Amino acid sequence: MANDLLSGSPDIYDASSIEVLEGLEPVRQRPGMYIGGTDERALHHLVAEILDNSMDEAVAGHANRIEVELHEDYSVSVRDNGRGIPVDPHPKFPGKSALEVILCTLHAGGKFSGKAYQTSGGLHGVGSSVVNALSDSMVVQVAKNKELFEQRFSRGKPLGPVEKIGAAPNRRGSVVRFHADAEIFGHQRFKPKRLFTLARSKAYLFSGVEIRWKSAIDDGETPTEAVFHFPGGLSDYLKESLGDASTYSDTGFHGKVEFREKFGEPGYVEWAINWTPSRDGFIQSYCNTVPTPEGGTHVAGFWAAILKGIKAHGELIGNKKAAQITREDLMAGGCALVSTFIADPSFVGQTKDRLSSESAAKMVEGAVRDHFDHWLAADGKSAGAILDFLILRAEERLRRRQEKETARKTATKKLRLPGKLVDCTTATRDGTELFIVEGDSAGGSAKMARDRKTQALLPLRGKILNVLGAASSKLGSNAEISDLCQALGVGMGTKFNIDDLRYDKVIIMTDADVDGAHIASLLMTFFFTQMRPLIDRGHLYLACPPLYRLTQGARRVYVADDAEKETLMAKGLGGKGKIEMQRFKGLGEMDAKDLKDTTMNPETRKLIRVTIDEDEPGETGDLVERLMGKKPELRFQYIQENARFVAELDV
Repeated sequence: MANDLLSGSPDIYDASSIEVLEGLEPVRQRPGMYIGGTDERALHHLVAEILDNSMDEAVAGHANRIEVELHEDYSVSVRDNGRGIPVDPHPKFPGKSALEVILCTLHAGGKFSGKAYQTSGGLHGVGSSVVNALSDSMVVQVAKNKELFEQRFSRGKPLGPVEKIGAAPNRRGSVVRFHADAEIFGHQRFKPKRLFTLARSKAYLFSGVEIRWKSAIDDGETPTEAVFHFPGGLSDYLKESLGDASTYSDTGFHGKVEFREKFGEPGYVEWAINWTPSRDGFIQSYCNTVPTPEGGTHVAGFWAAILKGIKAHGELIGNKKAAQITREDLMAGGCALVSTFIADPSFVGQTKDRLSSESAAKMVEGAVRDHFDHWLAADGKSAGAILDFLILRAEERLRRRQEKETARKTATKKLRLPGKLVDCTTATRDGTELFIVEGDSAGGSAKMARDRKTQALLPLRGKILNVLGAASSKLGSNAEISDLCQALGVGMGTKFNIDDLRYDKVIIMTDADVDGAHIASLLMTFFFTQMRPLIDRGHLYLACPPLYRLTQGARRVYVADDAEKETLMAKGLGGKGKIEMQRFKGLGEMDAKDLKDTTMNPETRKLIRVTIDEDEPGETGDLVERLMGKKPELRFQYIQENARFVAELDV
């Protein structure tokens, strides 16, 4: 035992085991916690954070012009003509300017109290400092009170104090120029097309700002210079998005309402929606100019207003069929943009993919509903055309539902389903889930933990075939793939029909280890190459089983990774006595209660929806080919480029 203590055995856990990360070191150690990873999406998120700060100045009424420039060395600069970042000494940190505190300290900024900004889109004191931490070079210039100041940083640390570098008699605002650190992002580079799209969308979201774009990198398809200013806001954005598509309303339903008018709260909602038979519907949503791709409470409030309004209109004109319209019908052919500005928004996740502020649903619904009722009454032609279209969609949906109920019953009774499939009892597809689990032991726990009515299980033996490059004869004869297709009720490739899908959600549930990740990647490759619409329509998910269970007295906590475990072990769980730790080596080791509470119960679990980057769909295919294809040299190259970002391996 003495030798173990002297040698620093990994089994020893005492005060010396607790590592304290200072300044911005936590960001560099775990960038995924702050920007969602180190991939291309995360890289471009850095620009969004800096741009959001300038947009906050514009929305607050202090700036009307923003310049975004991509330079030859792939650094990016964002300039605004706002008030300028404060450079005077910070009262709580003697010897440091407010500028240095903002850029070198997490949770430091002017967006907490609401005094400097009523609404804001940045990470509330995290955004600028995170970008600084993940840049090998950052230069900030501030023109304030007719003087020009500058401070330089590298990897989150100042290279010197803020300095006055000259006069600025005709200039005001801030310029932030940064270069992403190759130690974090490898050989990835900013893409002109992606930054161009980002800058343009921000201009649509706030009609009072002019955004100028400039790029020294010419990719052959993106303008190297452009000026964006859209007085019509989201209405202009929707017209451009729909292009020449025929619509059921000439102008669409659009508007902007201040929340203070009805709710006494700062902020507003702006929207634009139209329906078209020419394409699938979509909704793009934003909060404080930040995209919320997974929607949230503001989107729920918007659809509630539209649904209640269209039903009320149908009742008013005596059309009883309007009562059967659902949100699903509204979204079929309904092309919508929703942007809200609220004080102190709450989001799910650090990168703000979904808004969770409860008040947003009520305020957006109340603001939109009144205007929608008036619009329908005033424009009878558009209202009639939209109502007829939605009723047709509802009738078609009900007909398909009836057919699916019959088909499902027939399939259950007559078609050959895999013998190991543990099916659910619900006759319809709505709300049903198929869990694909690895091995019979995991299937046993899941069988006891599931909801028999809506949750089905399909255990797989080992790793399925890597379908990338495999011959079609091999695919057809593979037992695991055949069982999977039969359970789902669909064919592969050109024979795949989304309407035949027997389950609403397909959930890959594998162990939280290397083998489990490999099985999940093989399954995702299969769905991507053979059943792509299943991903595009949002039916494919990954379960998130925990790695540890920590118990202290009556207090029980489930933990997803080692970093969170170490933190909780150090500070305690709030219970009494010693913390007992259990590591789940596999789903089969979890009892039914653990598995239900953490991974299967919709009320308490976390799911990750598998998506394909809409901005760069081709790159997803390239990455799949690189990692899962037949050329090992491409795989080896990727590992060489990215191995430095792996903090630890579970082997």
